[in-house]
Amino acid sequence: MDRVSAIVLTHNKRVYTQACLESLLATAGVELEVVVVDNGSTDGTPALLEEFQPRFGRGGFSLRWHRNPANVGCSTARNQGLEMAYGEYCVFLDNDVVAPDSGWAAGLIRALQEEEAAIVGPKLTYPVPPHLIQCAGVGVSRNGRVQFRGRGEPRETAQYGRRRECQALISACMMFPGWLYEEIGGLDEAFDPIEFEDLDFCYRARAGGHRVIYEPAVEVHHWESVTSEGTVRLPNTYLIIKHGMLFKERWRHMFEREDGPPDEECRWKRIEVPSLEGKRRR
Repeated sequence: MDRVSAIVLTHNKRVYTQACLESLLATAGVELEVVVVDNGSTDGTPALLEEFQPRFGRGGFSLRWHRNPANVGCSTARNQGLEMAYGEYCVFLDNDVVAPDSGWAAGLIRALQEEEAAIVGPKLTYPVPPHLIQCAGVGVSRNGRVQFRGRGEPRETAQYGRRRECQALISACMMFPGWLYEEIGGLDEAFDPIEFEDLDFCYRARAGGHRVIYEPAVEVHHWESVTSEGTVRLPNTYLIIKHGMLFKERWRHMFEREDGPPDEECRWKRIEVPSLEGKRRR
């Protein structure tokens, strides 16, 4: 049975972490370990992990964690998780992700193997009906603008129901074999605390001759931006601009020659969904 290490990054938002872990307990078809890297949570998240550890053990899985005293950034924390992981396959998961299908991990592995790919991601949908598409793979225009394919479209839309190679994926849920980490390393910590580290990781894999695949047969729910929301001293707009410029400087030689989406299809769509706390999220 394939061994999978799910690396979950947390920073408060205990109620979302609980929902994520509950869904992972139902995982079937793989030998699963969950590695949680907590970036200085102050809302009882460590106690929640203590509560879940024996439940994972009784299910034949394992749950381990590393606690940082403060928020060290997304790339640094996920790299810490990679250092702890033992699986043949690693998967980055945000703590606001819920896997509604017990075969999610086995399905991603199947796509990797059938396509001889290096990275695979599922169809990401919003967690409330009608489960609109959040991201069906990432496109990058020739000017470096980013598109979440299918964002806001019905989940049944035919063009997003086909497996396909794509330019990049987002790290809310992306799986890759351990050999890729050994070959290209982890996330680049130049992108700490957040933004564009996942796109850079995909482009580094592709620059090495590897394929990145979107797999719609696996669907995962994602609330979106919960982990970073409310984080002190996290100027998201500034980071998007700063790290976007770094990404463009580094990978322009690739994306300006690719058949990415036109700029006009890369406009950000604001999607409003209710949160687990009863608020409205965009």
